[in-house]
Amino acid sequence: MTLHPCLARLATAAVLTTAAACAGAQTTTPPAGRLLASNCFQCHGTNGKGPGFDTLAGKSATKLYGELIEFRNGQEGNGIMAKHALGYTDAQLRQLAQYLSTVR
Repeated sequence: MTLHPCLARLATAAVLTTAAACAGAQTTTPPAGRLLASNCFQCHGTNGKGPGFDTLAGKSATKLYGELIEFRNGQEGNGIMAKHALGYTDAQLRQLAQYLSTVR
């Protein structure tokens, strides 16, 4: 069965539009630190805004980074945050802190 030429063009246009939309969605990248921060949301709430433990959203990046380094170095005890912080490099902790400081 062959389609009428007008219907064939419409079908082709629909396929191309859908393909372009999918390609655009695949190339979108989240802000640096966003993916890393998703691990924090289990305790600190979506986007670091609670409820739960401390609110992280909007805090100073320098302060957040310093606190994370203290956790990682064992200066804040041996709790769950110390364990979490051990899993990140300095660069990742900076990205995490920077991202959380921009969340409003």
